[in-house]
Amino acid sequence: MSAWILPLVFQILGIFTIVIEVFLPSMGLLSVAALGFIGYSLFLVFTGFPISVFYVVLGADLILLPMVFILVFKLLAVSPLSLKKNLSASQGVVSQSPDLENYLGSTGRSITTLRPSGTAIIDGIRLDVVTDGEFIEADAPLKVSKVTGNQIIVCRQDNV
Repeated sequence: MSAWILPLVFQILGIFTIVIEVFLPSMGLLSVAALGFIGYSLFLVFTGFPISVFYVVLGADLILLPMVFILVFKLLAVSPLSLKKNLSASQGVVSQSPDLENYLGSTGRSITTLRPSGTAIIDGIRLDVVTDGEFIEADAPLKVSKVTGNQIIVCRQDNV
């Protein structure tokens, strides 16, 4: 058996193990195995061949391994293992409750101290609210000044 077959087999096993690690996460165990395969292959080349051959194999690894990573991650994007479903509003997906906009301009009272978040009763409904950074004590009159995302932003009613 030729001396170059065993290092080549370990190089191929290392690259194959890296590919498997991307598609089948193992909390780093396969990465450690790949590092071991490639490291042992480099050790065999270092001890069994002239130093110039070692540098060629090391340079090939430094060029080939990042290219393998990039190619495998591009393949992951089109593989059946990845999520290809885009969720959109036309399919009925909403990131914010549509009824929160109805609270804009409504008034109520703070139940807890708002520093800046807390609880308030707005139009008879208990809601989690935030202020724009101001401190509002409990049982203060409030007005909804803005609705952003899933946040109801309030301010003291006498400040409006």
